Amino acid sequence: MIVLHHLGISQSERITWLLEELQLEYKLVKHTRAPALAPDSLKNIPGNNAGKSPFIEDPDAGITLSESGAITDYIIWKYGNGRLALKPDNKNFSEYLHWKDFSNATLQPAMLTLMFLKAAQISEENQMLGFANQRLHEALKLMDDRLKDSKWLAGDEFTAADTMSVYPVTTQRYWGPQVSLKEYPNLLRWLKDCSERPAYQKAMEKGDPDMKLLIGAEAPGESLLAAGGSESSIWKK
Repeated sequence: MIVLHHLGISQSERITWLLEELQLEYKLVKHTRAPALAPDSLKNIPGNNAGKSPFIEDPDAGITLSESGAITDYIIWKYGNGRLALKPDNKNFSEYLHWKDFSNATLQPAMLTLMFLKAAQISEENQMLGFANQRLHEALKLMDDRLKDSKWLAGDEFTAADTMSVYPVTTQRYWGPQVSLKEYPNLLRWLKDCSERPAYQKAMEKGDPDMKLLIGAEAPGESLLAAGGSESSIWKK
């Protein structure tokens, strides 16, 4: 049985959701931020000195694994019989590959860059801040344009491209940047569809039962980095 080490208010929600969609048995071990960074309880797990989350243990196979994209592929192909992935003979195979990796390769780095610049209180006139903001909105527009004519990111079929991509435009906005999604109606429609999936609701209730889900256009006015991390109440229901 997979053991999933889940850090609250973090991207490890992707794996909880994936496991629920695949209806696989797993053991969920929850960890609390201290108050923003990884706690010692994560760093003390053998093989996880950096305190990564999500982090899984597969005792039957004798392996441990971090990185949400790698974990997603591992679970889908080892235990999910390929469900939630598209195969090479599928007409949308290339779209699946692109959008499954888009979140970690393009969208999330853009969000983190802007988050750190704003946390450092860089002047609004600073050229680098302008570049970072433009990069983020270009990534969001790519998603919105894709979802204008496609129900899910890979096409008509819900896939791991979707489970990988919700976190940056929802929970990540608690940490920053506090970007509005009001300019992206197709993305908001997709978020609504994702949030109404029973597996998503079950996963979020298991992993972060106290968290108010950020599935609407607006984010809080203050980031958790500025408000004290998990000790703040701005992320709670």
